[in-house]
Amino acid sequence: MKFPFFKLKKRPSDRWMLIAVIILSLFGVLMVYDSSVAIAIRDFGTQYYYLRDQLKWLVVGFVALTVLSFIDYHYWYKIALPILLGTFVLLLAVFLPGIGVTALGAHRWINFGFFILQPAELAKLVLAIYLAAWFSVRERGRLAAFAVLVSMVVGLVLLEPDLGTSVIIVAIALILYFASGAPVWHFAVILPVLVVGVVGLAVISPYRMARLTTFLHPDRDPLGSSYHIRQALLGLGSGGWFGVGIGQSRQKYEYLPEANTDSIFAIIGEETGFVGSVAVVLMFVFVSWRGFRIAKRARDGFGRLLAIGITSWISLQSIINLSAMVALLPLTGVPLPFVSYGGSSLIIMLAGVGILLNISKTQ
Repeated sequence: MKFPFFKLKKRPSDRWMLIAVIILSLFGVLMVYDSSVAIAIRDFGTQYYYLRDQLKWLVVGFVALTVLSFIDYHYWYKIALPILLGTFVLLLAVFLPGIGVTALGAHRWINFGFFILQPAELAKLVLAIYLAAWFSVRERGRLAAFAVLVSMVVGLVLLEPDLGTSVIIVAIALILYFASGAPVWHFAVILPVLVVGVVGLAVISPYRMARLTTFLHPDRDPLGSSYHIRQALLGLGSGGWFGVGIGQSRQKYEYLPEANTDSIFAIIGEETGFVGSVAVVLMFVFVSWRGFRIAKRARDGFGRLLAIGITSWISLQSIINLSAMVALLPLTGVPLPFVSYGGSSLIIMLAGVGILLNISKTQ
């Protein structure tokens, strides 16, 4: 089967999804700047350091979104295996001295000189592409092969270590597996294994065990393991109905850890209050709805599964981040899509939206 690389469609892409993503991304730039002023001055002597980075990545991300929105999504079917193998190479490269970047004991990044890539973020999109291509063809008895493939990807991510990203990758894979028509009884086989695996990983790792204990007993050790979530909840609670005002957060002055990355929603809640927080949540709900709408209207199995995979990725990551900030889930270190500071996450997620927009052009 041959697919053209560029195939311009007469139908317009989903403008409403694009508008929502633009609004979230621009709001993210504002909040990254707002939440990082104190640490930027402390570490770099200028309050604009993180703002400049986020703007640079946003431009690159929207270039990627625009280009991919014009590339016929069937092209990804043809190169699904090569890009999966390339992603495996990148996931291994994070452990190579001189190539991989180590921070706080984690091996999660590759330094290309002009850009630092986090391959685990790329793995989310690439695995969605590969599984959509694989599952778009009817095949019997692929549970074992599916389990081996996902275990290989997740195993490399866990070695970094990055449990939050691993959970998202597994969830995306399972959603695609069952969306492809897999028997429901397979879920009864997979679920106990996953539960045992997650509990086991928590027990054998002191910092994961501390996060789990903190989640179960948030009042324990308020100046130690519970400090992060208590400061996040304090920020959200301080916002009231309408917030203390943009730029007026107190938690960003080095009280709240990771204020411009994983915990940025706590700053949003503090400054915009319940009303602003709900507006952000509803924006993510809207993006998810448009994404699943694109999946439902896709003209072929590959497009449907690919749209489900990308939308599930955005939705799950949003849910996990937001739930952690309100203590419904343990803290996982997962960034808020389009909003949190970070180049790899922002660029790759915008690239995924570009693919979604191309799928929408066929409807």
